[in-house]
Amino acid sequence: MGTFIQLVVDGLSTGSIYAALALAIVLVNQATGLINFAQGGMAVLSAYVAWWFTTIGVPLILAILLSVLFSFVLGAFLERYVMRRFERGDPDTAVVVTIGLLTLITGICGWLWSYNNQQMPSLFPLDTVQVLGASISVRSIGTTVVIIAIMLLLQGLFIGTKFGLALRAVAVNPQSASFSGLPVGRLLMAGWGLAAVLGAVAGALVAPQLTLTPGMMDNALVYALAAVILGGLSSPIGVVIAAWMIGVLENLAAVYVPFIGYDLKVVVPFALIFVVLLVRPQGLFGRKAVVRV
Repeated sequence: MGTFIQLVVDGLSTGSIYAALALAIVLVNQATGLINFAQGGMAVLSAYVAWWFTTIGVPLILAILLSVLFSFVLGAFLERYVMRRFERGDPDTAVVVTIGLLTLITGICGWLWSYNNQQMPSLFPLDTVQVLGASISVRSIGTTVVIIAIMLLLQGLFIGTKFGLALRAVAVNPQSASFSGLPVGRLLMAGWGLAAVLGAVAGALVAPQLTLTPGMMDNALVYALAAVILGGLSSPIGVVIAAWMIGVLENLAAVYVPFIGYDLKVVVPFALIFVVLLVRPQGLFGRKAVVRV
């Protein structure tokens, strides 16, 4: 029983990291209608910025806050001066541009700080608590609580605020939104900036658990995209639940399914995607698009 609880809690903690990136992807999609593959690179850059501040004596909390501010400016800058040239064109071209940004940003991180492993201080203490025979780290609990808070705030933003409704209106039809008097350009910049802030949170959470390298978010980005597909692009709560499902199920499969093990546990999210797309192409919690003629 203790092993099972341990696997579930560790899966929730790992899934929370996937969820932070998935929420950022959902936010950009709700604001622009695009899938932003550069989100992982932006998260890595913000983690390096926070780490660099700690190396010059800035307290960790302040360093993370400064990296969050940097990330917001970076996201707004990339939308205004890079992505805006492609957002109203072919969507496939814009997606390719985000992949190029991912490669560029991770390359810049390696050029500035090298590809050597760096150790990022942890936001939460490394103590553990015993629950039903399982050792649960305070860091795992803190990571999960942070993601739940962000999920609720983001869901409330989209559903209960004029700003969130304006973001969704711009994503659905920017021309009509502009005719309605909405500041489309500023809303797009704000959407990318807020998504970059979520990426900064993901970077601050994942860097202490791994080692800080330019490619540390590559695997997490793959899992985050899987969570987005499973949960549905229109549902922040859905992508978080999907990310937790992926984290927990791959841990359980690695231990309790003999032919999978730790080497093949990556097949779990893709098997889930295959099944879900057959039954609900819009995702577990997504809304089916309705086109009125």
